[in-house]
Amino acid sequence: MYAKPEQPLRKSSAITHTGLVRKVNEDAILSRPELDLWAISDGMGGHVAGDFASHTVVQALQLLANDLEPVDVMRKARQALYQAHNEIKAEATRRSLGTIGATAVLLALSQTKFLCLWVGDSRLYRYRDGEIEIISSDHSVVGELVEQGYLTWKEAENHPQSNQITRAVGVNDVLEIDKRRGEIRSGDRFLLCSDGLSKYANERVLLRYLSERPIETVSNDLLQFALDAGASDNVSVIVVEV
Repeated sequence: MYAKPEQPLRKSSAITHTGLVRKVNEDAILSRPELDLWAISDGMGGHVAGDFASHTVVQALQLLANDLEPVDVMRKARQALYQAHNEIKAEATRRSLGTIGATAVLLALSQTKFLCLWVGDSRLYRYRDGEIEIISSDHSVVGELVEQGYLTWKEAENHPQSNQITRAVGVNDVLEIDKRRGEIRSGDRFLLCSDGLSKYANERVLLRYLSERPIETVSNDLLQFALDAGASDNVSVIVVEV
């Protein structure tokens, strides 16, 4: 029987940290280079509830089989988000917790393309040829104002509603997931992060770190940047190199 040759695993680094103020880490991260799949989820709803929500999202993705083809990874990852949505809603009802939920940003790669799925304000960036681009767009009050041209991202950072998201896994009857596909090139770097990093690191900072730091340390280096800036929230960082 002919065995399909194995492709070398893409290099990546990933880290999550409670930060300097919060007592509980409500972020959860997924790094599955064997599937070319990475994700970050940021819980909301208070300590135990937020932690449960983000880990439910990541656990649903963690249960994907190891031998999936890229097209199946992309399809089943979307199904996993819907599954997590229903589980979070059911648990909130069972425990009378009110509204709980989690953001989710997911990167899946094939040999030539990427897929980003996201809900909420955790982000995916791409570094390419000396420039950085936000692939996702925040599902937040200020994110929508930026998309409509009323604010710049720099202005949005200091807006009084900067932390108010408009979509989350586990919230509302129907889960709306946005997606973006595109081509990948050798040398691309993708950054997934929770808002514990993006609230401190602007595009100029991210460009410097993604262009200068080795893949083995860049996630830790970005975490340290957030810690040095005060890290009032949980911080999660994943960097993937093509």
